[in-house]
Order: sequence, then structure tokens, then C-alpha cells
Amino acid sequence: MTVVAHIRTDFPSKFGIPRQSGLVEGLTGEIVFEPPFRSPEAVRGLEQFSHIWLLWGFSQAKEGGLTVRPPRLGGNTRLGVFATRSPFRPNNIGLSSVRLLAIRRDPSLGPVLLVEGADLLDGTPIYDIKPYLPYTDSHPDASEGYTAHTRGHALQVEFPPALLSKYPEEKRQAAVSLLSQDPRPGYSHDPSRIYGMPFAGYDIRFTVEGDTLRVADVVELDT
Repeated sequence: MTVVAHIRTDFPSKFGIPRQSGLVEGLTGEIVFEPPFRSPEAVRGLEQFSHIWLLWGFSQAKEGGLTVRPPRLGGNTRLGVFATRSPFRPNNIGLSSVRLLAIRRDPSLGPVLLVEGADLLDGTPIYDIKPYLPYTDSHPDASEGYTAHTRGHALQVEFPPALLSKYPEEKRQAAVSLLSQDPRPGYSHDPSRIYGMPFAGYDIRFTVEGDTLRVADVVELDT
């Protein structure tokens, strides 16, 4: 397949990326097209849609087997690869729906898509972009399977104001929301362990005890 674009996000590593798109508001990214597709003609009419589908590649995941261990099930329960959205897949392809905020016209990059809610690593290759059609793509009565018991999991976040203020105001709510999603591996529950989540130029260091996450420090990442 041909890579048509790459996305720019605030996630320099996989740790902390939301497990699904749209879970955390305020997460913005920019989709920059590759040279052959940097034409207004390629996105003509796209501004009429509020949401789009992204077909992309798990650029830092290897091929997996027939079963995987979903983190939200504790990291021990195995399910069929086609019954999960694990990145460890035969073809390592991801599918995300995101909000299209705007299309910016750049003199050198052509049309750049500003999107919200992407669960993608910085630099992820995009293979295709399609409009999201609510009359056919949305199924409110769909069965949730095992995710009905896991999607409500959230942590209480204690983020000292002095540390949170290191982020610009427009990034603060996203940082708190990301932490509330519990970025730890599903098998890790050591209350004394200090984790680090890289986000938007800083490494957020925190501990988790019970259902409470406490931020211990926010350290600027080396550039």
C-alpha cells in the first residue's frame, strides 16, 4: 500500500496513547500529506464532514499470533486476534475515527488536516482517509462484547497545580484525561513503581495506588 500522509501528534512513544480514538478530548494532531497528494483537489469536499476515518499502520508493532492478551482484561486472558483491536496483527493495520477541525492551507505542505481525538503515535503513516458517515457508520444498538465491562475503568488523578502549570493551558485537560485512562500495562499494579508518560514535550512521572493516580514530577523531554 502507498503511504498518503503522516500524522503529527504529542506522543513520542507508545506509552500513554489512548487505547481507542475519541476517548480523550483536546488531543489534536496534524495530518501532513506526502508530496504526490499535496493538492487541494485531493481533499475537495472533505470540509463538509465533521469526522473522518483514518486507515493507518502500527509502525512500532510486529506481527502477532492468533491470540492476544487485551490489557483491560489484566494482561492474562487470551482472545482471538480478530476479536480485539490489538496492534499485534497479521497486517498491523489500525482504523480510527477522528474529528476534522479544519483544513489548513500551507504554502509548502499543501492542505494539512487538523484533527482531534487521534490515538496515534507521532509520525504514524496514514494509508487512507475516508469521510465518516453517521447514517451508516454509527450503530447505537451494537453489542459491546467484553468491552462493556472494561470501558468504564478510570482513575482519580491528583495533579499538583504547580506541575500541571508547566503545560500550556490548551494541553492541561488532555494531560489529566490521558492519566485518568490508566496508561499502565494491564499486568502492572505495584503502588511503589514510578511510571513515566511522555506527552507534549514533557515526561509525566506518577504512581498509582488503588484507583488514585498521583503525579510526582513533570520533566521536560530532551529534544
